[in-house]
Amino acid sequence: MDTMKSHFLCLVFTSLLTLQSSLDAQQQASSPNVIYILADDLGYGDISCFGQKKLKTPNIDRLATEGIKLTDHYSANTVCTPSRHSLMAGQHAGHCLARGNGKENTLALSEEMTVLPEVFKAAGYTTGMYGKWGLGITNEAGRPSPMTHGFDEFSAWKSQGIAHTYYPTSIVRNGKEEKLEEGTYIHDLIMNDAFAFVEKNAKAGKPFFCYIPTAVPHAAMHAPKALHNKYRKIYPQFENKIGKYGAGPGVPCPDVKNPIAGYAGMMENLDNQIGQLLELLEKTGQAENTLIMFSSDNGSHLEGGHDPRFWDSNGPLRGHKRDLFEGGIRAPSMARWLGTIKAGTSSALPSAHYDILATICDLLDQPVPAQSTGISLLPTLTGKGEQQQREYLYWEHPQTAKRDQAVRIGKWKGVKLGWKVKTPQKLQLFDLEKDLGESNNIAAQHPDIVKRMEEIIQEAHQPLPAKKPVNKPAKKPANKKAAGQGKKS
Repeated sequence: MDTMKSHFLCLVFTSLLTLQSSLDAQQQASSPNVIYILADDLGYGDISCFGQKKLKTPNIDRLATEGIKLTDHYSANTVCTPSRHSLMAGQHAGHCLARGNGKENTLALSEEMTVLPEVFKAAGYTTGMYGKWGLGITNEAGRPSPMTHGFDEFSAWKSQGIAHTYYPTSIVRNGKEEKLEEGTYIHDLIMNDAFAFVEKNAKAGKPFFCYIPTAVPHAAMHAPKALHNKYRKIYPQFENKIGKYGAGPGVPCPDVKNPIAGYAGMMENLDNQIGQLLELLEKTGQAENTLIMFSSDNGSHLEGGHDPRFWDSNGPLRGHKRDLFEGGIRAPSMARWLGTIKAGTSSALPSAHYDILATICDLLDQPVPAQSTGISLLPTLTGKGEQQQREYLYWEHPQTAKRDQAVRIGKWKGVKLGWKVKTPQKLQLFDLEKDLGESNNIAAQHPDIVKRMEEIIQEAHQPLPAKKPVNKPAKKPANKKAAGQGKKS
């Protein structure tokens, strides 16, 4: 009898373990970790899997070869702040509160919005941000910061201006400014904090969202010394070139001898760190339970001695940062989720940063915030379900009365210059399937498409609201679904 009882108890125990294992698997499937990496001023052709020939990026390439390559994914704007605002708020440039770079205290996210990290918080995630916030000074009492917008912890530069140097005098962690020893390369400190966040939560079995808006490869062209010296030997013809940049009064921003070598060194360093991140996910058993997305906030820059023409940073595309031609806004983008996203796939679906919010809401079964203008890309990523289509993508820059504006409808791209010229121009029209470099304006041949794009420009642009003082944010409901904000789409 005792033997039968023991056998029965053993069967019950085994069944419970099997059930728990099944429940754990279901929980993981419904609550994958998410890591979003946003490079800064990285051109469409700066990654080797997108055509870079002079510099290899094998670890970043793995995200594409082991996942999906998004060939027609766009930054939301052509400069830093509005792209970051759009990513957080899920809005195209005609609705964002920030439409250009400017005084940081006037660019904070609206407290009336539910933004990306808050969606994760509502779904029970731990959230962390590591890098360049770009949406306000990160340590001013009574001002909105990453922690007042849904992040549990963060490590960052004090401000967007100070993020112009990789050798600042301080770092801000969780809202508290900490002094740094002279010569400290802050990027590596921030990445180490990100790794610690991932490892801590992975070992604890808690779903997490890790946002890594790295400043690389934004100027100044500072790289770790050993890697900089490595590439100075490879590119000695640029030894007489000096890269100069500024980060504001009293903020050290050393000149860079041979900024060509500096760029190569900072890119190799970032690629190595992406490799460390992938190894960490393997070590903690989270590789198959983590969705990693990678993109850039706008096209390649021409500052601090950086030479995107030498690197062919934008490949076949026209323009650079601050342009609304493809080179200023089309971003090298990819996503990896082992076992869920089919390896080695690609998609030419036109999409943008402002789709990420709706995608995450779809992934986590959360309501899409009312301010969102994006669509979920989850069917494209996973190959499951029907992908929602949209009529157009829209951009504008900057936030003044004169604006450059752009529209994409299918294969058609329209660009209307107002800010970058003395006299506003008529809309230029390009067929991206035949003319990816936007060299042949065919507006005269397609007046119907031009007319529709002009209508979209009028529809999509909303005037900025009257500016209000940025006050200490009010507390929000912990669960936005319970608060009834937005509807799932």
